[in-house]
Amino acid sequence: MANIALSVLDRRFETAWASRTHDQRARDRANGHPSYRSVRYADDFVVLVRGTQAQAHAIKQQTAEFMAEHMRLVLSPEKTHVTHVDDGFDLLGFRIVRKPWRAGNRHVAYTFPSQRALRDVMYRIKTLTKRNTMNLSLDELVHALNPTLRGWANYHRHNASKRCFAYVSYYLWWRVMRWLRAKYPRLTWKQIRRRYWGIKWTAPEGARLAWPAEVAVTRYRYRGHRIPSPWATPGTGRATTRPGTAVA
Repeated sequence: MANIALSVLDRRFETAWASRTHDQRARDRANGHPSYRSVRYADDFVVLVRGTQAQAHAIKQQTAEFMAEHMRLVLSPEKTHVTHVDDGFDLLGFRIVRKPWRAGNRHVAYTFPSQRALRDVMYRIKTLTKRNTMNLSLDELVHALNPTLRGWANYHRHNASKRCFAYVSYYLWWRVMRWLRAKYPRLTWKQIRRRYWGIKWTAPEGARLAWPAEVAVTRYRYRGHRIPSPWATPGTGRATTRPGTAVA
């Protein structure tokens, strides 16, 4: 429903961008006018503005007025704000911020797991390793944790997430260790480590935790042009590849 409703807003931004060529946009910026594009997923979107802070606020106001007039929708005051790319912003669980690249003067955009995404996965780990779950066996606990761990790590594996993955694994290790100590109060730490193989936390049944630190962090590879379209080309009966767009 959000895609249907906000398609009107997409067309507005696409029309504004397509109405000017690259050289015309460069001349506009030289004359003090902004250039901007939007990136949207469902009901979350960000407008990227190349201009001043005042111009970004003006575009925000124009967007709010357009949505109220044409779609009867209102921007959330708590979730909508103007920020600089060097200060960063959150979108879809990612923290996007521009930082210096290595030792040179070049700046590039990095994506990290957002603080909210990190808090969410830590909260789920904490909830599953509280004392009210000690009726579970270690094997059952591992099977309860793994879907959350795999899903979260796979979602963020294209970010600069190596340190974050290591931190979540450290937190997971201590939560499971404390859970085992509470479940088996008569066992010493050495006995627990000997029985469950320390950091691996392998259950007697063979289940093993899906450690985020073991997930390979890889650069996202754009593959829009190689995704086959389900629609056949008229008269051929063959599916074609549908070109996509990428915004950096």
